[in-house]
Amino acid sequence: MKANVFVSSPLLAALGGILLWWGSGSASLLWSQSREGLVILDENGVRNLGIETAEVLETDFEDSVFAVGRIESIPLRRGVVSSRISGRIVELLVQEGDLVEKDQVLVRVESRQPGDPPPVIDIRAPIAGLVTDSHVRIGEPVEPDKEMLDITDLAEVYAVARVPEDRAGRLKPGTRAHIRVAALPDEAFEGELLRFGTAADRESGTLDALFKMPNESGRLRPDMRAEFSIVLGKRDAVMAVPREALQGDPANRVVFVRDFELPNAFVRAPVQIGPRNDRFVEIVNGLFPGDEVVTRGAYGLAFAGGGGISLKEALDAAHGHEHNADGSEMTAGQEPRDGEAGHDHEHEHEHGHSHGFLDHWLEGWTDLTLFFASTTGLLSVLLVLSARHARTLRGRADSQNA
Repeated sequence: MKANVFVSSPLLAALGGILLWWGSGSASLLWSQSREGLVILDENGVRNLGIETAEVLETDFEDSVFAVGRIESIPLRRGVVSSRISGRIVELLVQEGDLVEKDQVLVRVESRQPGDPPPVIDIRAPIAGLVTDSHVRIGEPVEPDKEMLDITDLAEVYAVARVPEDRAGRLKPGTRAHIRVAALPDEAFEGELLRFGTAADRESGTLDALFKMPNESGRLRPDMRAEFSIVLGKRDAVMAVPREALQGDPANRVVFVRDFELPNAFVRAPVQIGPRNDRFVEIVNGLFPGDEVVTRGAYGLAFAGGGGISLKEALDAAHGHEHNADGSEMTAGQEPRDGEAGHDHEHEHEHGHSHGFLDHWLEGWTDLTLFFASTTGLLSVLLVLSARHARTLRGRADSQNA
């Protein structure tokens, strides 16, 4: 029984030593970890990179499948201009690329019937649309079986996506898609799945999916290249960031987060990602709602230097007092005296006036004062309780021996 009493004190002492050793190490690492990957810019650096940020929010996230394809005209919206009589063209009023209205006069044909002058027939547009092809010239003879002009109504078009066969089974008529066209990079279009093509492509293993799209502006033209984000489903309350914020290689994804304390400072934050769509990428781990991530300028930040501002200068400006070169708080012995403003710890190193190990030890000790005080109090309480327990056990032993 006495052995148990005497063992408790060495265990407490060992516990105290471990706590003190851990505290001295962890406190010194805390600052460096919180500022790891910090990039500080000046005002010019922010302007040159065009820095823009977006707040991390929980939002509705669309799971999607990616596909490529092209814009095509709708066959039922094509028209052909031809003559009802034989003759020759005496006037051509339009050319390829012109927009025409229905019944607008496009061509004048001189008839071969006798007359002085011979009769001239007006050829009008059968539909409204864009003149996509012209097959005639002024003075050229024409016959009723010859096409003169092709007109396409582009008020609506097909966006044809080449969908992998294994994904096509998950789509059904009415499925929505976000569509981007390479020729119009600043515009986003929406399409609705109308139907699939009649046969799959053996070589590529894809099936055409026809999405009907409005084109009131007429800017979408046949054969333009398109990219599709076809929506398969939606999940609620998913933490996501814009795709532009994601940087790094596939194995080490990072984003840059605006520092909550320092102006024009950004922290490189490793993240674990989930699925992505055409606009957002899901963040599984590494960020919190309310963080501000860099969207525009994020790629440039990965290669940016300090921008002429050190961590010390940024903290001095933010807090209004001097800091050490590594960003830590100055101790009482390190604070500049009157007339010595700017004579900081870094300056001492440059002129060989460093006190070496003692200065660094004192800095660390000042930062750990609160930790030591709380730990010492805890150990004192444990020692007192141990002593009382030992006296109680001794009294019981003496009474039993008597």
